[in-house]
Amino acid sequence: MITGTGAVTPLGLGSRALIERWVEGTSGIEDGLGRCSEFDPSEVLTVKEVRRSDRFTQFAIAACAEALESAGWADGLPYASDRVGCVVGTGIGGLATIEEQHSRLLDAGERSVSALGVPMMMSNAAAGALAMRHGMTGPSWGVVSACAAGAHAIGTAVRLVQTGDADAVVTGGAEAALTPMARAGFARMGATSPTGVSRPFDARRDGFVLGEGAGILVLEEREAALARGAQPIGEVLGYCATADAYHLTAPQPTGECAARAIAGALAEAGLDAARVDYVNAHGTSTPLNDRTETQALKSALGDRAATVPVSSLKSAIGHLLGASGAVEAIATALALRERVAPPTLNWSEPEEGLDLDYVPGVARPLRERANGGGDADGGAAVGISNSFGFGGHNAVICLAGGER
Repeated sequence: MITGTGAVTPLGLGSRALIERWVEGTSGIEDGLGRCSEFDPSEVLTVKEVRRSDRFTQFAIAACAEALESAGWADGLPYASDRVGCVVGTGIGGLATIEEQHSRLLDAGERSVSALGVPMMMSNAAAGALAMRHGMTGPSWGVVSACAAGAHAIGTAVRLVQTGDADAVVTGGAEAALTPMARAGFARMGATSPTGVSRPFDARRDGFVLGEGAGILVLEEREAALARGAQPIGEVLGYCATADAYHLTAPQPTGECAARAIAGALAEAGLDAARVDYVNAHGTSTPLNDRTETQALKSALGDRAATVPVSSLKSAIGHLLGASGAVEAIATALALRERVAPPTLNWSEPEEGLDLDYVPGVARPLRERANGGGDADGGAAVGISNSFGFGGHNAVICLAGGER
């Protein structure tokens, strides 16, 4: 059960800003980048803490504070500390720290390098910082799987609860890679948009827009959460991960392995494709991903693929790399709770073969079921959130919305 969410994104501070501004059709992309321009680390951290943490960790700390408060954990953990885990994903980790410390090394020699450089740049730094800050002594580590890291972290957290290794897990993803090296590297490989516009599934798409941010969720074992009076934001019904085993950056052309991940998440949820009300696509705005993902959805959902709303949050905030899966899972859960399909911004020109319902420009209500449901999810709106990362990593989460 999802009992708390927190987010720092280019659409602003907080989960509510994320979903409301996306539904309104607001774009957080400025000058070709998805910056978290409203974020001020001094509002959640001391001057000393800011100096001792990379920006990606700062994002995670801020998002976690909101998530714990919304879960009703503001006054402390509701479970024994060793029954609460913390798993946070990232694609790159403290890249800004790496670049800064390397420049110091070249300019002024070894003695100029900070003694805190290594702990700040570690990919598991965010998970460690959250665990220490809130006294979570259960299972804790970082997940690194490029653009699928946030979704893999959530899936890992689900497994920890399912196996009884934890009663609750604080999980999600964080990324802060708007750095010179990352921007140059992605541009050189032709991955990012030279026009600075994110237009997933549109014929004019020319690459993704690089963004930054974090999304943190509180997951609790269902009966324990209900026993303490928690109000569910949503529920994770199923999760599945596969590997393309094809190419380090290009997706497997037919989308076969991505389709298996979608089908697997639905199978674990005990639902068929007809039960899917909404799809939050990986939708990167790259020529290869959008075509392959469309093929994967058709393969996994069959006839339902032609009518289910499919939209991409990346059209509004850009690609948050390792944070994207977590932020998109939060947005998906909130959209399902509000029974709304948020829009894909900047879509206007179709391309042959990319013929799904991409919810262009304007949000719309999700379908209402005449029979009121009655499936494993209790009749709540159901959706899937796709994450496909460099390296061929596929992670899909099946979600249900909570009560409004």
